[in-house]
Amino acid sequence: MGIEFNVIEVLKEAVFGSLKSVWSIAIIVFPLMIVMEFARKYKVMDVISAGLRPLTRFLGVQRSAAFPLAVGLIFGLAYGSGVIIQSAQEGEIDLRSLTLVSIFLACCHAVVEDTLLFVAVGANGWLLLGLRTLAAFIVTMLVSKSVKLAYEAQ
Repeated sequence: MGIEFNVIEVLKEAVFGSLKSVWSIAIIVFPLMIVMEFARKYKVMDVISAGLRPLTRFLGVQRSAAFPLAVGLIFGLAYGSGVIIQSAQEGEIDLRSLTLVSIFLACCHAVVEDTLLFVAVGANGWLLLGLRTLAAFIVTMLVSKSVKLAYEAQ
């Protein structure tokens, strides 16, 4: 009888703990989805892309890579990859830029949403954001040097 009571308490805690976590995530994700729709409609992403041009210059990628980079940084890989694929198909981004932006975003994407989600479960947001960004720069710069050598060899 005592074991059954403990199982019920554990199940109760699991259900309520899960619901609390889902609620915490929902209050972050739903407003972000609304903001994303407004940003898309009112061309806010174009302004953000212009602000990312120094980053594209630092990473050694084409200026046209700023928009896919901005989308991936803010909204994540799902949206970012769609924009990257479309830009590549339209010939707006060369292979080198495509590679480097993809690597940067693999390390550091959806910085607003992911950071807020991890903060909701107790992580230090600034530390998380700083480490992800630093890792993205280091990995991208290391690959950038080898990609540059590979393209020069062709």
